[in-house]
Amino acid sequence: MKAVIQRVKYASVTVDGVKIANIEQGLLLLLGIAESDSEEDISWLSKKIANLRIFNDENGVMNTSLIDIDGDAIVVSQFTLQASTKKGNRPSYIKAAKPEIAIPLYEAFVQQFEINLGRKVGAGEFGADMKVELLNDGPVTILMDTLNKC
Repeated sequence: MKAVIQRVKYASVTVDGVKIANIEQGLLLLLGIAESDSEEDISWLSKKIANLRIFNDENGVMNTSLIDIDGDAIVVSQFTLQASTKKGNRPSYIKAAKPEIAIPLYEAFVQQFEINLGRKVGAGEFGADMKVELLNDGPVTILMDTLNKC
């Protein structure tokens, strides 16, 4: 499971001209699910992101988490994070989980992330053509991969 974590001043997701998720200060997460991902990956990644200290404290030092600032979040499924670009110029998505595997894992991630945060989070629409708008704060963008837990 791969995640692009973006600290944002605001973010939104629109599908077919309808805004389905909208937040102020917090995190926009792009989540790429692989065939090999499991519930263990969900648990580890959701906890890690919820507690990631990437927000400024009173001294302007990145020392507080999304939980600490009572911030919001949106989770967007993005299979292209699983792209392999080793050969040629056309990415291969062979490692990306098929919908029958990815949808339950995506939904489970959103639920677990809500538990970790203690509040509802916004979500994209799996498989939809989404328009994602954000104002990256910092900019702060972090890449995480559950294959690199240790």
